[in-house]
Amino acid sequence: MDPVVALPRLVRLQFHELSLRGRVVVSQLPQTLTTVLIYLSMAVFHAPLLAHPLVQWAGVLTVVLTVVCAAVPWDRLPYRSFLVVPVLDFVPIGLLFEGVFPQMLGVPLLAAFPVLWLVASAQLPRTAAPLGALLTLAMLWTPLVFRPGPVTIPAVTGPLLIPVMMLAIGLMAQVLTNSMEAKDAQLRQLLAAGARRERLLDTVLDAVDVGVLAIDRHGHDILMNRRQRRIRLLGVPAGLEDAPEAELLVFGPNGDHPLPPDQRPVSRAVAGEAFSNQLIRIGPPPAQRVLSVSTRVMTDEHFIREGTVLSFHDVTDLVEALRAQDEFVAGISHELRTPLTSIRGYTELLAMDEHLPAHVHAGLEVIERNTEQLLNLVTDLLDTHRTTVGIHRVRLDLVPLLEQSTAAAQPHAAQAGITVKTSAPESLLVDGDPVRISQVLDNLFSNAIKYSPTGSTVFVVATSTGQGAQIQVIDHGPGMDPADTTKVFDRFYRSPTARMSTIPGLGIGLALSKDIIDQHGGTITCHSTPGEGTVFTITLPATPPTGPDPLTGNPPHNAPSSPETATSDT
Repeated sequence: MDPVVALPRLVRLQFHELSLRGRVVVSQLPQTLTTVLIYLSMAVFHAPLLAHPLVQWAGVLTVVLTVVCAAVPWDRLPYRSFLVVPVLDFVPIGLLFEGVFPQMLGVPLLAAFPVLWLVASAQLPRTAAPLGALLTLAMLWTPLVFRPGPVTIPAVTGPLLIPVMMLAIGLMAQVLTNSMEAKDAQLRQLLAAGARRERLLDTVLDAVDVGVLAIDRHGHDILMNRRQRRIRLLGVPAGLEDAPEAELLVFGPNGDHPLPPDQRPVSRAVAGEAFSNQLIRIGPPPAQRVLSVSTRVMTDEHFIREGTVLSFHDVTDLVEALRAQDEFVAGISHELRTPLTSIRGYTELLAMDEHLPAHVHAGLEVIERNTEQLLNLVTDLLDTHRTTVGIHRVRLDLVPLLEQSTAAAQPHAAQAGITVKTSAPESLLVDGDPVRISQVLDNLFSNAIKYSPTGSTVFVVATSTGQGAQIQVIDHGPGMDPADTTKVFDRFYRSPTARMSTIPGLGIGLALSKDIIDQHGGTITCHSTPGEGTVFTITLPATPPTGPDPLTGNPPHNAPSSPETATSDT
């Protein structure tokens, strides 16, 4: 390796990243460098001291110990072997102090370096500081034995301050070392726990059959599970290993045209949007996969957005199953309509014969009534096959429509012993399709009468909301659980109460009604209490919506009102 490159890298290394030999050398360097500075100051200010034998021996021993630190393979020796170096460091310090005394009095403070080394090594957690103080005391008392003359009390007690200082320094360093070790241990535990959680998260994310992508607020990937990597590969153009998000083969729900970059899920998430169940197609036709994409925003402790998590559900099989169901329903409906139309036609022809017996006419009436009911069911099935119903808006008054639907429902209500009461203002003007709105009203009136007990009253209340109209149909039937009210507008859904009753139905009328009201830009809701009854509420705007169609996302359009001419999506 080039030394010019290796040197900066060595400087950047942390102490704990060094080898044991490197740590020993670094621990010895402060004393060695300080000793060198002392010798330089002696050369300038006290040159005669350099000739003293003890000073010379002190210098030699310091150099030898430094060389030993660098030359001995400490990694191969017992781990605590390196502690012999700070213990031996007291020898050159003592020799140097004895050689320069009394001209230089601060030399014994060099003992702080080996004391700190002993404490910081963490190999003698309880005895390092006392040992350093005792070695300092021994370093100061030993020369007293070799000095000429008797050993006096002042000579013995004079240097005691320095060992006490070393003890204080060692204890303080011990406290700091213990604190750092405790924090290091806690940090290691936290890191280990974090690593375990990360492994658990990776395992869970790789186990689920949902693509998961986490991005920061700038759109950079933070996390992507294995499933999402496979999904992303589907959108990479042929011949490339990877591609930016804007170049992936991502299409709209119909798979006809690529989605613009700003309408793609990741771009919308970066823009701060939160959405659920956006349908996209990914991959080249015809091998596209249909994905349902949802997002959840990530916030920091101050509730500031710091990223988004996107989930990609592969719903291709579900979409194909729904398409197959729609095709089956449409095919069966078309096949049933032709014979039923013929049955009704020939029944009407037979009923025109006045010479037939009365009981034959009665039978023909039964055939005609049931045929008409079957034709209505087939028509409803055809309507549910279409993703949208045809809407032809005109300016209309809802009050006459209510009166017509009420009049049409009166025979059925009278036969069931039900009273229908209507409350409405003189006029309720909205923009809408009178045929389709009448279809919704007829369906709600019919349901209210079918599920109301004999002798009860069905209330129809129409009011103006200022921005449109509201119509409520209230019955006192068996009611539904809250869980059922959230599903009544699903196609082919019937509540358990309805299924257990003898009342016929396919569960498609309310789905059609919601589709029609949505096309008008209004809302239809259901509120029900078991044992008390049900309230259906319709709201219609006074003017047609100007934004995208609430159901399809397309611009508003006026389509023919006839079911046969409405656009179907198979």
